Amino acid sequence: MNTAYLLIGGNLGNRAAYLEQALKQIEALCGSITHTSSIYETAAWGNTNQPAFYNQAIQLTTLLPPETLLEQLLAIEIEMGRVRTQKYGPRTIDLDILMIDDKVLDTKTLTIPHPQLHNRRFALLPLAEIAPSLHHPILDKTVSELLVNCPDTLDVQKK
Repeated sequence: MNTAYLLIGGNLGNRAAYLEQALKQIEALCGSITHTSSIYETAAWGNTNQPAFYNQAIQLTTLLPPETLLEQLLAIEIEMGRVRTQKYGPRTIDLDILMIDDKVLDTKTLTIPHPQLHNRRFALLPLAEIAPSLHHPILDKTVSELLVNCPDTLDVQKK
């Protein structure tokens, strides 16, 4: 059994409805959602000329190995209308694996912990709400400590 921490988000269409649909799909296909953060409205990161995102962190208990979990999440994105046309572009839904237990993984398709987690306030703030003492196995800091030291200054507001 693995405990995975995911960030779900999107900035197109009915953002709240897409998050709710994603939660249902994740629970149906990936495992049991044990915690969810509040929903946060966040400025776009990377490509800032687009609508603000809704983001939410979730804790998931899953029997799926990391690569299979990623495959399921990508399939959910496609089913929910995600089209990848530009890096950091607008999207209906984005499902990212932030961490899984204390695993460290770096393959062609998946890096765990997420390599940009410590640089993204929009991911750290909701994650800190549900798992403030979660330990980053590479940086040797808790999520709370990463949030305090995060260089990202983009706006993140609880809805």
